Amino acid sequence: MKFLFSHRNFPAQFRHILIELAKDKNNEIIFLTGTKNQNFIQGVKKIEYKLKRQVPPNCHRYTKMYEESIIHGQSCAEVLISLKNQGFKPDVIYAHAWGNSMFFKDIYPDVPLINFCEWYYNSKNSDIDFIDKNPNYDTKAMIRSRNAQFLSDLISSDICTCPTLWQKQQFPKEFQEKIIQIHDGIDVDYFKPEENVEFKIPNTNKILTSKDEVVTYATRGLEPYRGFDKFMLMAEKLLKKRPNVHILVGGDDRVCYGAKLANTTYKKLMLEKLNLDLSRIHFTGLLPYDEYRKLLQVSSAHIYLTYPFVLSWSMLEAMACACPLIASNTQPVLEVIKDNYNGMLFDFFDIDEMLKKVEYTLDNKNSNKIKKIKENTRNTIIEKYNLSKLLPKHI
Repeated sequence: MKFLFSHRNFPAQFRHILIELAKDKNNEIIFLTGTKNQNFIQGVKKIEYKLKRQVPPNCHRYTKMYEESIIHGQSCAEVLISLKNQGFKPDVIYAHAWGNSMFFKDIYPDVPLINFCEWYYNSKNSDIDFIDKNPNYDTKAMIRSRNAQFLSDLISSDICTCPTLWQKQQFPKEFQEKIIQIHDGIDVDYFKPEENVEFKIPNTNKILTSKDEVVTYATRGLEPYRGFDKFMLMAEKLLKKRPNVHILVGGDDRVCYGAKLANTTYKKLMLEKLNLDLSRIHFTGLLPYDEYRKLLQVSSAHIYLTYPFVLSWSMLEAMACACPLIASNTQPVLEVIKDNYNGMLFDFFDIDEMLKKVEYTLDNKNSNKIKKIKENTRNTIIEKYNLSKLLPKHI
């Protein structure tokens, strides 16, 4: 068969599907991406599309996201037209609904199109009104306008996929029957507990193991959407109360979701604002996959916070490693975690409650209760988010 995948990044959510499809040497797989990186998957031909221009500064702020999507969509379409002229016609297309596939149906009208639909913006009961409970008209109008591209993708798709039920429920009801809720899957043979592993803190000689008192936090970006500011407020208190604790913070010093600060980053802001023992809080930056896994495997308590938004892979990967999970009681976390069964929940805004749950976990790390929670944590992933079960369904 011939497959066309497209995403602004590579391989993104499609990694495991690509590897599985590439096992059949008769399959021809093309991946159209807007990111130039060194990632490579045997049997997958990666083609980078080039943007002809950026969104102009005088673009109306309501239409900025739509225009950006059109620019990506047009660039993808031109590459696809060239491929079509060379005789390539896919049997199926799987794309990320982020502008890339906006014009695919105009080029291959009879080819089945699957779109990965990750998020639909709402101004009520979602990320937008989580901090500001009463967003103004301008915010609501901007949010409504952002969905123009997603609506176009929903209409042109034959079917769509979405990783969690709560994320699916953010989409308009009239489209939900078109969306299949199926998670990407977690490789539980790779992400698993390992008692004897050692994590070497980057650029130091310091080594931590599961016997140490280690609190972990790991996201792609250090940003309020993932509760970084709240976590750092808790970390300041924790370091002062526990002289033996070490805190590992994995992630890039950037914003992936939400608004950026004008002249600084959230990491710099919190370091300036707080009185921290910098010899015991370690910012690792982005880690190679095997080192990131070790960070999770040495964790005595793993913290995950999020606005009501897209669920992070990192939370589920931490659970697969049987990390004692302490998470904010926000959606879609509540779709996965039951308090005191497979994790501990706290109010996103309550720093002291988060601290209390962390300390309890550290004080009782060898207790039967924490051991049982850790067991349930990993079993949740094995039973509901296991790649070996979900990948055949994707295929």
